Amino acid sequence: MSSGTGDLVVRPGPGLPGGLVIDASELAERFSRSSGPGGQGVNTTDSRVELTFDPGASTSLRPTQVERVLEVLATSLVQGRIVVVATEHRSQLRNRAAARERLGNLLRDALAPAPPARRPTRPTKGSQRRRLEFKKRRGELKSGRGRVIPD
Repeated sequence: MSSGTGDLVVRPGPGLPGGLVIDASELAERFSRSSGPGGQGVNTTDSRVELTFDPGASTSLRPTQVERVLEVLATSLVQGRIVVVATEHRSQLRNRAAARERLGNLLRDALAPAPPARRPTRPTKGSQRRRLEFKKRRGELKSGRGRVIPD
């Protein structure tokens, strides 16, 4: 991934053999005051980072990649945009890097191909026979636990 500023470099992964570079002009960052620890500076520094990326308007993604991202991330889009928030660090620079890392991971996961569909298989004759034999033995064992009737 990249540092807190400049282009976003997404590492190669499944579906992205050569990686991906998102131009810095396609990313929008907003800063605000973060809750949580921070000592005296917590009330004065804008360390919370909100990183926004609009995949529909992106020139860095191919049209097929845009479709895939919009389809996979449809439930987490906010007005058609991907929004990532980072507040875990006290430093704005570290929160910027964390937000970019998270956005890169989201994009890499969204662009990964779907796993192959499961092909249902039938149980083998041997496994069916063993299962029925086990059920028969178990039933005989349980039937032997009944009330004892004296002769």
